[in-house]
Amino acid sequence: MIDYQWTSTFIGVLIAGLILFLVRRDHLHGPYAVWWLFVAATVVVLGAFPELFDKVAPFFGVAYPPILAVVLGMGLLLLKVLTMDLERSRQERKLRRLVQRLAVLEASLEKVQPIQHAQGEGEEEVSSRRLE
Repeated sequence: MIDYQWTSTFIGVLIAGLILFLVRRDHLHGPYAVWWLFVAATVVVLGAFPELFDKVAPFFGVAYPPILAVVLGMGLLLLKVLTMDLERSRQERKLRRLVQRLAVLEASLEKVQPIQHAQGEGEEEVSSRRLE
């Protein structure tokens, strides 16, 4: 029977391998990969040395050490969701500004096109007069 430490370590190594595979295939970009590699390293370390919780939990006043892992995991998930929302807000703001710039460019282009069209017609008249 396999020890749970080996199972946790194997899961962490598997997550790290999957992240590196996704980065190599350009499906996952740098800052996100760093976050997930940190998670994989944490799983490997805490899976290989679960007694760390027994030593750290009393320091934080946690009487039942496994609860510290649950609380840390939930805290990291909340932090990840917050960073995802911040990134999404940044992208939406950037997209809104790009749409506004495009609208300004289209408006200025509509002002310029009738002038160029009128100048083009004027040049055609001049060139046709020269031919005559």
